[in-house]
Amino acid sequence: MRRRRPRSPKRSIAAAAVLAGMAAVLLHGYLGAARATSGTGGPQATVVVAAGPIPRGAVLAESQLLLASMPQAYMPPGSIDAIAKAAGRVVLAGLAPHEVVTEARLARVRAGPVASLVPRGLRAFAVPTSLPSGAVVPGDRVDVVATYASGQPHSEVTAEGIEVLFVLGPSAGGNAGGGLGLDAEAAGAEAATTLILLVSSEQEERLAFARAFANLEVAIDPPE
Repeated sequence: MRRRRPRSPKRSIAAAAVLAGMAAVLLHGYLGAARATSGTGGPQATVVVAAGPIPRGAVLAESQLLLASMPQAYMPPGSIDAIAKAAGRVVLAGLAPHEVVTEARLARVRAGPVASLVPRGLRAFAVPTSLPSGAVVPGDRVDVVATYASGQPHSEVTAEGIEVLFVLGPSAGGNAGGGLGLDAEAAGAEAATTLILLVSSEQEERLAFARAFANLEVAIDPPE
């Protein structure tokens, strides 16, 4: 039987060195990719965030917004990537500091500060009152009471449980428009405070009739 010639130790060592080098290169590449993705969520993207707390109904100014980087994997749907795309639009829900600004949180382009917050099927109706400053804030609910002085004097509840959308006048912190550019006098604010209420079309008709022939006041409902 013919004996196999033993391999040269030098060849084995060289082959092992080549394989070890290839393994090191592959391991280095794998670890580099792992470091790039671990803890960062992968590729980064630019998003617009709130520079500070922004209340519902505010018209966004560029000074209220910042650009930030975050992993694409963690971006909320509808994220905005440029301040110019968000500035000038109305906030539909309040934003916390450094919260990502999304399309779902903003009103459509060129929507006014009141119209943008009125849900479909409802209307915004202004009711002047004699409430003291700070007695009502947006989100409170009130009953509207009409007092008729002519004919047979009486009072009746014209609308119940109506949500307050905006407060115009001194109760808005000394700013007649509550920081929204609204003109209280143009809204008929002859009293100390004017409330912008969310009403149905039927309630709108009753309130308009009562406002023409009666004195309107509001009663504040307790919280739910």
